[in-house]
Amino acid sequence: MAVEKEPAQQIQELTERINYLNYQYYQNSISEVPDVEFDHMLKRLQELEETYPDLRHPNSPTQRVGGSITKNFKSVFHKWPMLSLSNTYSEEELREFDNRVRKAIGEEVEYVCEQKFDGVAISLTYENGLLIQGATRGDGTRGDDITANVRTIHDVPLQVHGQGFPELFEVRGEVFLPLPVFEQLNVEREESGEQLLANPRNAASGTLKQQDSAIVASRKLGCFSYSFHCPHNPFDTHSESLQAIQKWGFKVSETWRKCGGIEDVLRYIEEWETKRFELPIATDGVVVKVNSFALQEELGYTAKSPRWAIAYKYAAMSAATQLQGIQYQVGRTGAVTPVALLAPVLLAGTVVKRASVHNANEIQRLDLRLGDVVYVEKGGEIIPKITGVDFTKRPQDSQPIIYPTLCPACGTPLVRSEGEAHFYCPNDEGCPPQIKAKLEHFISRKAMNIDGLGPETIEQLYRTGLVRNPADLYDLTFEQLVELDRMGEKSANNILESLEKSKGTPYDRVLFALGIRFVGSTVARKLAEQLPDLEALRGATYEELLAINEIGGRIAGSIIAYFQNQEHVQLVERLKAAGLKFKSEKDTIEIESERLAGNTFVISGVFRTMSREELQLLIQSHGGKIVSSISAKLSYLVAGDKMGPAKLEKANKLGVRILNEDEFLAMIQQ
Repeated sequence: MAVEKEPAQQIQELTERINYLNYQYYQNSISEVPDVEFDHMLKRLQELEETYPDLRHPNSPTQRVGGSITKNFKSVFHKWPMLSLSNTYSEEELREFDNRVRKAIGEEVEYVCEQKFDGVAISLTYENGLLIQGATRGDGTRGDDITANVRTIHDVPLQVHGQGFPELFEVRGEVFLPLPVFEQLNVEREESGEQLLANPRNAASGTLKQQDSAIVASRKLGCFSYSFHCPHNPFDTHSESLQAIQKWGFKVSETWRKCGGIEDVLRYIEEWETKRFELPIATDGVVVKVNSFALQEELGYTAKSPRWAIAYKYAAMSAATQLQGIQYQVGRTGAVTPVALLAPVLLAGTVVKRASVHNANEIQRLDLRLGDVVYVEKGGEIIPKITGVDFTKRPQDSQPIIYPTLCPACGTPLVRSEGEAHFYCPNDEGCPPQIKAKLEHFISRKAMNIDGLGPETIEQLYRTGLVRNPADLYDLTFEQLVELDRMGEKSANNILESLEKSKGTPYDRVLFALGIRFVGSTVARKLAEQLPDLEALRGATYEELLAINEIGGRIAGSIIAYFQNQEHVQLVERLKAAGLKFKSEKDTIEIESERLAGNTFVISGVFRTMSREELQLLIQSHGGKIVSSISAKLSYLVAGDKMGPAKLEKANKLGVRILNEDEFLAMIQQ
């Protein structure tokens, strides 16, 4: 008579066996056992885990079916920022990208081409081969922890297979709702009288934010993995990393290709222009990446995107429909934007009822009239735009569009600055949509990140007269908040706690939150670096502002005008009195010596004993200054392995002294 195994051993063996069978089925399309036998094993494992919950493994396949409820998704920071890509729509711009890359590197470059899938980007973190975190992209710096939901996606391995994977690494992927699943979901929703899902991408995004992971599991999401990140990358190229993660159990789309140069890239793009419609997921373009990781590091990043990658977008799909009206919207900065109201038309999988017209110049350029049949495209725009008019179908009674001279919200006469396309409402302190939009900007994630406050609450606070500007938010009381519609005690306390927490927001984000015209997050960061407190910023002259990198005349003029307005000055003073930070708190570099004082350095290449960031800190701690470009005034170029020959050639031509890693370290130790 066979002796029954201990529960721990049974759970261990069933977990390993089912994970292996899932891997074979989902990654290799091999079904090793009948469905009945598989279901029996899974049911037995669920029973054992319910009886002995302490013995359940973190990588248990029972988590694929979901069941956990998440009330709130906690915010997590990305170890490597999830940046967006620069877009291009033409062969000419792609060739310009290739020229820029080769000019910086000084040699022919190998690329990898991948389909640009229309899904939801996620990051997957693994430790010792086990999935420990799944997170959304969020604002690129931090996202939502959706680990419980990610565990239900069969294309995401709970445990890495094979050998040779690092102790800690991250894989990025694109979560999508397969088109057949999307279509079936809409059939079911139509039959039950529910509202139809707009498109697969929105459906995937909404699914990932479901609080019940069992609902997520039922949607049968897919995930294509497309990049690998690690503190000490064991691979030389992106293509090697794709091959490795596929062996480890990640689903990598077979559509990627290594290309020897820009001509190969263009051939790939041409091949997939029509072939992409055969895929189970929508794709609107091709991502082109430099294959070498060393060259990627050499090329670096802008504030928003990597310099070593670009997204080529295919030509937009177009549809014709009738222009039924124009609605004028007033934005945060007072810009009055016309929005076209259209007869509903199906375009690229979604029903379009509104389209952007941009400004009065565009209405005049297109010669738009009410009743016209117009052409609508999506292109790279989130909101569709009108691109032309079918004049052969223009009705006899079509009406010219007369742009308003008064603000549609507050009746103030509109103004238009010389050289600008938009009309503006100058009543920024009294125009309701401007006030509410400024408040929404102030509380947004990239600004003050005040949880619990949203557009509906802001609307109520404005309507009841409790809040007219951001400083009023910090005067709110518990008694005032609980009187609002659909506001319980817990929600009121959460808002007050979040407002208190926001007082720790760094100075540069406070500047961004103020909503000064033309001051985005990058400009705010530059200002905070060069003018480290409010007094320095308010006292800066036009010339001093222009001297700051990335600050032009338009931005400088806007900053000066902002602080000349007494209402703005009073607002800032109130925010300062409330406890917000109007002073930089940059990490100070501990000065070890002045050995490098008066010298400037450019760092390039890959180094043996330290990262480029560590090398930069070392130079600064000994009094040296880091600069970004090589010039005749440069003191030293610190050159690592795999450095681009173009920089080396330029340094030699200008007579700049070049140090290798050992020479630099010897210089420090003297």
